[in-house]
Amino acid sequence: MADSLARIYQLDDLPDTAKLELLSQLSFNEIKNYNLSLQYAEDLISLAQKDLNNEYLFKGYFQKGNKERILGNYKKALAAFFNSAEVAKKSKNLVREASAYDAIAGVYSLANDDENAMLYHRKGIETLRRSADAKTLASAILNMGEAFRMAGNYDSALHYFAEAEQIFGKINYPKGKFYSIGNIGMVYASQGKTGLAENDLNQAIDFLEASDDYYPVCVYLISLSDVYLQKNKIDKALSYAKRSWQLAQQHDLKEQIRDANLKLSELNQKDHDPEQAFNFYKKYIAARDSINNINNVQEMANLRTNFEVAQKQKEVNVLHQQKYMQKVLLIVALAVIAIIVLLIIILLRNYRQKQTAYALLSKQKDISEQQREQIDKSLQQLKRTQAHLIQSE
Repeated sequence: MADSLARIYQLDDLPDTAKLELLSQLSFNEIKNYNLSLQYAEDLISLAQKDLNNEYLFKGYFQKGNKERILGNYKKALAAFFNSAEVAKKSKNLVREASAYDAIAGVYSLANDDENAMLYHRKGIETLRRSADAKTLASAILNMGEAFRMAGNYDSALHYFAEAEQIFGKINYPKGKFYSIGNIGMVYASQGKTGLAENDLNQAIDFLEASDDYYPVCVYLISLSDVYLQKNKIDKALSYAKRSWQLAQQHDLKEQIRDANLKLSELNQKDHDPEQAFNFYKKYIAARDSINNINNVQEMANLRTNFEVAQKQKEVNVLHQQKYMQKVLLIVALAVIAIIVLLIIILLRNYRQKQTAYALLSKQKDISEQQREQIDKSLQQLKRTQAHLIQSE
């Protein structure tokens, strides 16, 4: 799929809306060349920023974080995931925000920062359990189980892996189901249940290798190497560890290169080849130091602090804005009330003036009526007097 999509992308004749989706698919589906996948994610981020498209900006940052994590660049991965969480919060998309928190937790877990890992796993799962996104919820539960496995809490790990496998099965997402099976196999290997471990790990490896998903394959091969080491089958253990190392080298998977070098050092020591054991141990130290160093760990802790401070500052800004708006609304309301009161006073004054004028007019009218009646009476009296005088003559 990635090869077919890449040919379409190289034609460069798509509008931005279609190109955004194409880059999103490319960054997700390109799993043979993670550096190329990372470049697609960078291109997606640039185009999404230009088009002010938060949906694809989130996807770009999220895929960038995934690829940087796989390539062992934890600090860059964490920064990308925090950026994706920021975009999701801005868009008010709870599912994406929770996915970002879960991814952040995964990076902290790989960096052996269990406290931050558990904190962000729980934040993600609590949000997703209120959503209808079963696939994302199952992925978060799977990652929580992995955090417990790495901390040595195998009972809790198995509980979460089993729940994730059940959900993946219900929604018919086989890759997730085999991730769960493979992780259960790793727990069994750690518990010394070699038969169960071998069965689950081989199932997961067969499916995921056929899907060209080499990151988990390398992990499960190392776990299978442990299984055969427990059975004292050193040659077979070496074979699986070498296979993991070769795939990791081929696909530039820094974590797996580190882990395979350590396992090969251990196995060669047990196989009475101290020179090879020492050579692989030196390679392990170099690979480990390229992934984790004191500065990176401190800067990764600072990224969480910076993110949370930024979120708190935004909350404070929102509160200040709300208080400012409340003051503005109060002032406007008081002004409106004052205007209404003033209008009422003016209307009442006008009403009283009109009432007074009406009363004066009525009084004057009454006086005029009385005067007219008196005049009429006087005229009638005058007429009667004239009439009397005429009769007397």
